Amino acid sequence: MPFPIPTISKEALRNHINALQGVRHPLVAPEALERAALYIETNLQDYGYEVGHHCFFDNGKEYRNLNAPQPGTVARQPKLLIVAHYDTVSNSPGADDNASGVAVLLELARVFAEASLHMTVEFIAVNLEENERETEPKGRGLRGSRALAQHAREQEWNLAGVVVLESVAYAGPNMVQTVPVGLPIEVPTVGDFIAVIGNQASIALVQAFLHAAEQYQPELPKVPLVVPGNGELFPDTRRSDHAPFWDQGYPAIMLTDTTNFRSPHYHQPSDTLETLNLDFAAAVGNAVAQLILNLAS
Repeated sequence: MPFPIPTISKEALRNHINALQGVRHPLVAPEALERAALYIETNLQDYGYEVGHHCFFDNGKEYRNLNAPQPGTVARQPKLLIVAHYDTVSNSPGADDNASGVAVLLELARVFAEASLHMTVEFIAVNLEENERETEPKGRGLRGSRALAQHAREQEWNLAGVVVLESVAYAGPNMVQTVPVGLPIEVPTVGDFIAVIGNQASIALVQAFLHAAEQYQPELPKVPLVVPGNGELFPDTRRSDHAPFWDQGYPAIMLTDTTNFRSPHYHQPSDTLETLNLDFAAAVGNAVAQLILNLAS
């Protein structure tokens, strides 16, 4: 009997974001960062997952990514990673960036907890995506995903793809959308869509997500962008945890509400639950759920 199409709960998203929001930063609020990790781990365990720790060092301190695999039933299949970062910058509660992505990640893990999938799907909450200090240059972040992508390459993981959930809840018909200078596509001026960012090696994964969204959430506006190489010509397309996987040669996409190109609350104290569109976030989650079904079952 086929696994039923799962449905992301908007109320569960609200509860997760409400529990997670607050500064979660390795220097300014390390205790809150640890509480967030424990919250994520506890929920994944409650869903029945065996949660592993992928540990890495930064500035002499140990940090961890949390991984919860749903093992596939067919041997020697590639696996699919669903990824979201749980840290914040030093001055923001990070409801959209990125409690929203973690909330969708947890909901996806919940709805697939009883699934029997041919392909292993691994739900991973990564740490230290943000720059450690606001004075550091761009690119200093992504420490958790960089360590994870390097580990994947060293262990010769066979990945069908990596789906990164990066700020997925700020959208609506009254949002003004801007774009990076020189972007090679036309972008709507209304910020009501989810951007699907991939590179040349990820074209098939971009198309697979668009197809899944059309199947299950046809009303969800989507704007795809495939960049040449690993996005070097458009640095703004590399600003999340998909970029280290691009650099290691893996197909990866970022799903994002475009953060600072839409939201006045980006990296601000005003990035709170009350500003978010949870119907939109749930629609994004439902589209990813259909993608998982299409690829892994």
